[in-house]
Amino acid sequence: MRITSKGQVTIPAEIREKAGLLPHTDVDFEFDGEVVRLIRATPRHGDTRGARLVAHLRGRGDVSMSTDAIMALTRHD
Repeated sequence: MRITSKGQVTIPAEIREKAGLLPHTDVDFEFDGEVVRLIRATPRHGDTRGARLVAHLRGRGDVSMSTDAIMALTRHD
């Protein structure tokens, strides 16, 4: 495996899956003088993947129907 001229390296899929490194996962690097470690970054409060998704979707609804009306459309008798 080689580091590209841009400093990039591909993490093998098997390792990503075992480590739970999904797309858009924030990571940090640690260096102890000999070994470089890639670790999942500790999310800051409100900066989790779910929080970002909710923030992205917040205020996007433009339907004037009530929740009850929407639920009635999804029910099958």
